[in-house]
Amino acid sequence: MKKVGFIGVYDKTDMILNLAKILTTMGNKVLVVDSTVNQKAKYVVPAINPTTSYVTNFEDIDVAVGFKSEEQIKEYLGLEDELPYDFILVDTDIYTRIKDFELDKAVKNFFVTSFDLFSLKKGLEILAVLEQPMALTKILYCKEILKEDDDYLNFLSTNYKVVWEADRVYFPIENGDYDVLIENQRVSKIKFRRLSAQYKDSLVYIVLSILNTSETNVRRAIKTIEKNV
Repeated sequence: MKKVGFIGVYDKTDMILNLAKILTTMGNKVLVVDSTVNQKAKYVVPAINPTTSYVTNFEDIDVAVGFKSEEQIKEYLGLEDELPYDFILVDTDIYTRIKDFELDKAVKNFFVTSFDLFSLKKGLEILAVLEQPMALTKILYCKEILKEDDDYLNFLSTNYKVVWEADRVYFPIENGDYDVLIENQRVSKIKFRRLSAQYKDSLVYIVLSILNTSETNVRRAIKTIEKNV
């Protein structure tokens, strides 16, 4: 089982679900855990009987909402052994969840942000209290790729126990993807067909960073998703 953390206050639910869709299309069993304050997945992922905490299935992806640790999910599912997934994708904007979900043992951790001050500073508050160094890869939502923005993020995190990985992932803002994602929410579907090439390229990059496979296989999975919807 591979655990992957997505840390930050910036909205990342749709991106994580899209990643999970690629992984499941490639034959992996995936659990997405929404352990954020607002629990957006509770509102955009269909569930028959949503309660305070529950696990539901959406497009072959299991989605857990309202849990504070893996142990709570195991208890809910009536399991004593390891959760039966190839990947667990944990979305959190709470420092204690980093500890509770043991993201220090994750195969990869991402810090997700845009460059508005709320996303930057509020997101970095989560990292400010890290007790041990943590390696993080930046996922940056921006209109343009500017070195000054990245330098500013590095400056704000200077005294934190963060080890920034050399690679960065960029997602475009104001490129039409937002409207596509909103429409997908309305129809309760995960569709890739109208997403921008840059958005899909970034998804490919993330998948390749957590899964030992070829770019050809990932892009074939995306083509399958586009054809099936």
